[in-house]
Amino acid sequence: MTHILAIETSTTLCTVALVSERDGLCTTTQRSLEGTSGHAANVLPLIEALLEECAVSRHALSAVSFGQGPGAFTGVRVACGVAQGLGLALGLPVIPVGALPAVAATASVRYPGQLILAALDARMEEIYFAAYVDTPSEGLLVLQPPVLMAAVDAPLFVSQRSAIWLQRAAAEVVDAPNVCLVGEGWSVSGARVGLPEQWIEDDLTARPEAQAMAPLALRAFKQGQAVPPEQAAPFYLRDKVAFTTAERAAGLGGNPRAHAPTSVALLPMALADLPAVVALESAVQSFPWTAKNFEDALAAGYSAWVLRQDDELIGFCIVMQAPDLAHILVIAVARERQGKGLGRQLLEQAARSARQFGAEGLLLEVRPSNLQALAFYAKQGFVQIGVRRDYYPAGRAQREDALVLKKVFEQS
Repeated sequence: MTHILAIETSTTLCTVALVSERDGLCTTTQRSLEGTSGHAANVLPLIEALLEECAVSRHALSAVSFGQGPGAFTGVRVACGVAQGLGLALGLPVIPVGALPAVAATASVRYPGQLILAALDARMEEIYFAAYVDTPSEGLLVLQPPVLMAAVDAPLFVSQRSAIWLQRAAAEVVDAPNVCLVGEGWSVSGARVGLPEQWIEDDLTARPEAQAMAPLALRAFKQGQAVPPEQAAPFYLRDKVAFTTAERAAGLGGNPRAHAPTSVALLPMALADLPAVVALESAVQSFPWTAKNFEDALAAGYSAWVLRQDDELIGFCIVMQAPDLAHILVIAVARERQGKGLGRQLLEQAARSARQFGAEGLLLEVRPSNLQALAFYAKQGFVQIGVRRDYYPAGRAQREDALVLKKVFEQS
């Protein structure tokens, strides 16, 4: 029998749940406590009471899951720390589950097969946002990775991308999907202004809870996505909540804001994207990856995204995740679109994904002759840490070194 303990403390609601499965039958039991503080002191007694209620020993647990965020900095750390402690003490793997998919999962139960737009209140008039489609076989699939934005920017952000999301969603489900809004973020002032009236408004007060996390954790456990406790890490979209003294002296003030929306959509790379990806790679690289290289990368489960504007693919990035550093294998932006912030957008997504996997930074290689790329990466905070001799082909049977660049994330 499989027993997975789920812990969610990223909001004022502290919840713990136990999902148990035997012979394909699942039961989920939750305990909760509302309060603006005290999660650290209350979560362990809640867990003990839950296990006693379910007559399950802690030694009978198969894994521990925790709400990875985004959410309150302290709250996310509490859940992660408790999960790590239990994992290390009991020899159990740990399963991170994001706050946004947990909220989206609550809507998918009531509105299966829909395009689900999940939003959470990020405070400071901002929201955390992501888009999913609920599929019969795979469960929630990500269409828009989690982002942070001003609430008043959400309607424009969504309207510019909803057609692309719906097109992707329609390829995954039998019936043409409608759009479903869920999560407390949609109740933030300005977040829903001008959105189509025919879109479904589900629970606009929903917050992530352990009982919604639990089935997602069970699916991840079956798919081998649990990690050792020491590799578990919180996921933050807001890396800092205030400017430094030096930044204020340079004229900045208040809180750092998310970038204003553009008409460019960031989407997980799919097999259907590969012809356009290969064409773009060939247009910007002297020695491009082949179609087989990209197919193998997707088959290996590497993190991969594309940038699209209308029907045109204008950029992409593929990252191999590792516990310490995420390795950017290939990144490209169409020549006529370079210098417009698209490369930075891809790097920011690579960093967000790497943080979800607990990495401390990003790693990549670049040719010494590519002065434009070197200047770009230096501006993004990368520094050289080494050289790979004769790494790249250079034509006429020659080889070119690769400079190894690294960017370490700021500690939250």
